[in-house]
Amino acid sequence: MQQQSGSLVCVGTGMTLGSHISPLSRSYIEQADVVFVLVADGITEQWIEGMNADVRSLQPFYKEGKSRLLSYQQMVAAILTEVRAGKNVVGAFYGHPGVFALVPHKAISTAREEGYQAHMEPGISAEDCLYADLAIDPGSKGCQHYEASQLMFYHRVIDPSAYLILWQLGVAGDKSLTKFATEAAYRQLLVDILLEQYPPEHKVYLYEAACLSVQSKRVECIVLQQLPEAEVSLKTTLVIPPCRPLQLNKEMEQRLKQLVS
Repeated sequence: MQQQSGSLVCVGTGMTLGSHISPLSRSYIEQADVVFVLVADGITEQWIEGMNADVRSLQPFYKEGKSRLLSYQQMVAAILTEVRAGKNVVGAFYGHPGVFALVPHKAISTAREEGYQAHMEPGISAEDCLYADLAIDPGSKGCQHYEASQLMFYHRVIDPSAYLILWQLGVAGDKSLTKFATEAAYRQLLVDILLEQYPPEHKVYLYEAACLSVQSKRVECIVLQQLPEAEVSLKTTLVIPPCRPLQLNKEMEQRLKQLVS
């Protein structure tokens, strides 16, 4: 396919204003013809506006009661319109643009299918901040990540000897994709699933990364059975430490010994 004149780069701005964006991502923003931005707060959006004369917020596509899937489709369409017009376009997304972000993936894949140059630049994600703020090494016990609703909608295997990280806790159980928050009854259904593997008094953590340098991270310890009544938001992540030790695979241990004997 012939290379088209427009281009798209989706960059990550990181979680904390100013301190997490890479020099390369900042350079793309500064040199773009147009920048579409979807970040966690208005202050970060204003900060990006200082880097480029044509910065357009994607936030207005969201609306209470409107399907987020429709909002995402409209965001992708707005981005691709400028790419097809032959412009060098940047999409700036908070955190990492490839993590829990449908719009960057869809916009890049569509642009490539149409013959435009398109790629992604990583950013520091909430997951990266979580490991640092909670002093977790995912390689020590292993780490499972699920979107909270996905864990509720599908049969997934939980390993209670590893860390379990559940994302987008604030909208857990929403199949309509129209809500910005779900009620305690939804989280109780999530707890019912988790109680199959964890005791009700098991300590868990509600985590929110700091988005501004003047903010503090949220690391709140509760017990699992308290989760339905806990205060959560779209930013809240549930972190569940292991409740069981690793189980030695004795059969594999013997097979490995045979290799060195």
